[in-house]
Order: sequence, then structure tokens, then C-alpha cells
Amino acid sequence: MEVSRHPVSVPTRPPGGRTNAYVIGADPALLLDPAGRSDALDRAVQDRTVGHICCTHTHPDHVGALEHYARETDGAVWALRGRASSFERATGVRPDRTIGDGGTLPCAEGLEIRYAPGHASDHVIVHAKAAGVAFVGDCAVDEGSVVVGAPDGVMRAYLTTLRRLRAWDLERLYPGHGPVIDDPEATLERLLAHRLAREERVKEAVEERPADLEGLLERAYDKDLTGVEDLARATVMAHLAKLEREGRVCWEPAPR
Repeated sequence: MEVSRHPVSVPTRPPGGRTNAYVIGADPALLLDPAGRSDALDRAVQDRTVGHICCTHTHPDHVGALEHYARETDGAVWALRGRASSFERATGVRPDRTIGDGGTLPCAEGLEIRYAPGHASDHVIVHAKAAGVAFVGDCAVDEGSVVVGAPDGVMRAYLTTLRRLRAWDLERLYPGHGPVIDDPEATLERLLAHRLAREERVKEAVEERPADLEGLLERAYDKDLTGVEDLARATVMAHLAKLEREGRVCWEPAPR
């Protein structure tokens, strides 16, 4: 299967700076996550017949140039079924078609759309089952970790998504940020272990009964959070929501 990866510079938070746009498959090709324009991506789109355009999720750093490429190509714009209105608000484009979990895009590669919430409530993965690869957006990265921040990020869903990916026995992952992942099993195990370790830190922090969320944050993260404190706070809230739903903690900040 033909795949070209085009990291484009975008204003984004960690692990950011650049988002991977992909042109996938034989003509008509799929343009995935057109986060911004670049000369290389412009050439790739001009050299191919783009039949389909979609995004793994509608965070701004994944859809910034979707409206441009929708105008410049004849590609049908796809959105997750039930999310057409929010897709249009995020992208400025009314989708031509919608697709649900398990649906297949009408192209030669049989690209399947799989619902993969966790990082975002509208997140999907593009699964090329025959090729043993998946385009995973912000579900996985080769180094570091993925932000799963409340309220839109749901930790239980994210862990389920990682376990589903692991069960597919994939040969390669194409992430939304950073290099291609050639050892999916090791990467997914690392991300799962990281999240479960952070969960344990949050649980231990709650048991120390901090007076407020800032105190909880200090105990859950033993490092300088300058520049990313808001992301860490949202992540702790997502861990708390999971732990509370499972009946493993009960925490309320002290009244002021």
C-alpha cells in the first residue's frame, strides 16, 4: 500500500509543533489529517487524484487545512456518523458523507474506520487490515505519551482503545505526531504501562488527602510542569474520573 507522510508545522501543544498528514493508497487516494499546508503536501495532492478526505479527530492541529484541500480537490469529505454538525463547526466544511464504526471507505485498499475514543470523543483510527497497519492519530506516539484530558478525554476509553489496537497484531502504526512506529506491540505496552503508573500515582496522591487540586497535582507529578500545567491538570481529572467510576477513590477538594 502506498503511503506518503507529510509533517506540517502547526500551532499545537505537546507533543507538537508538527502534525503528520498522510496521502494513502492508489488513485483515488485518501488525504488524512490535513493539518496545514506545506509545499510537499501540495505537490503530493497535485500529483494524485484525491478521492476522499477525513481526519482522525477534529482538534485544530489536525484539521487546519481541511477546508483548503476540500476546495482544491474533488475528494469527498467524510465525518464520523453522528458528528457532522460538530465536524462542520471545527473545520468550516459540511461533510459530504458520514461513516460509522466498522465502515469501509470506497477505495481499493479497503480502509476501515474504527471508532477510537479516549484522546478525543470523536477520535477514529483508519485500519488497513490487509496491510497490517493503522493510522492512529493521537492514540499513540513513538516517544513520550498522549494527553488524555478531561472533559473530552476519557481515560477508560483511551485504555480500551490501546488494548484494541494491541489485539489487532499490527505491523506498523502511522501516528499523528512523530515518526512511524515499527514496533506497535512495544509502543502500546509502554503507553499502557505509563497510564497505569500515572493512575497509581493519582490514587496515592488522593490517599494523602491534599486540600485542593493543586496539591493533588503536585503529588501526582514529581516534576516541573511549567508550560504544561493545564494539560497535567486535565489529565489528572481524567484519571480521577476513571478511579471514581470504578469505586477506587472518592475525592473532593476541601471547602474554601
